[in-house]
Amino acid sequence: MTVAFHNTGGSAVRSGTITFATHVIGALGVDWATIESTEKLPAPIEAGARKEKTWTVCVEAWRVPLGMRVETRDVAVRWE
Repeated sequence: MTVAFHNTGGSAVRSGTITFATHVIGALGVDWATIESTEKLPAPIEAGARKEKTWTVCVEAWRVPLGMRVETRDVAVRWE
């Protein structure tokens, strides 16, 4: 998953985390589980700067039975 960050603040972002919420979806569209994974931000991000980073979001095979699929639907960022 590729995410672009744009620091619109007046000072650099020195650190932080990004959390991906990957959903296990059944054949009928039922959301059976949400698996969260957290990574460090590509810091520092200077004031006014843009940075792009790509992560591989994985879910263990046993969590996704035959006929189900995964979708990363939510992304949350915590800046420091």
